[in-house]
Amino acid sequence: MSRVKLIDAQSATGESKPLLDDITATFGTTPAMFKAVANSPAALKMMWAGFGALGGGRLGARLGEQIAVLVADRNSCEYCLAAHTALGRKAGVSAGDMSQAQAGHSHDPRVDAALGFAAKLVENRAQVTDSDVEALRTAGFDDEEIVELVAHVALNLFTNYINVALSVPVDFPKVALRKAG
Repeated sequence: MSRVKLIDAQSATGESKPLLDDITATFGTTPAMFKAVANSPAALKMMWAGFGALGGGRLGARLGEQIAVLVADRNSCEYCLAAHTALGRKAGVSAGDMSQAQAGHSHDPRVDAALGFAAKLVENRAQVTDSDVEALRTAGFDDEEIVELVAHVALNLFTNYINVALSVPVDFPKVALRKAG
């Protein structure tokens, strides 16, 4: 059971109402995470804008979803793991590639470098080295993409924390965590 009230799009008022209507139109339903975050219109606005901005970024939806499942697994966030696995599949990432990304790996050297860096960001609380950043550059990432990668990790940390701390019920097909919680 969620530790906060889940605000339904039909009963929402104020600043949350148009945002939840937009989210519902986008997904065809209102995912529980957005219902939980709708308790704070400011947080909902920030999160929805972040998803929109990064969705149109240079890294693309496929890599964004692969980063999301890695971060979710590292934070034992069943909600985000389930949601981003489904969204990754919708973006055209194979089930095998999503599973590999969850474990922090890819057969694509560029994706593998991004996932390795994302894992270090999460596990070391952003304490990365010059050589960690240089490894991204060697894999073909420029400064814009490196900053965007950090933004993906940060946004996913926020959503992981919301879902884990507030016990948001999972409303996507469940995916098993690899990392023990």
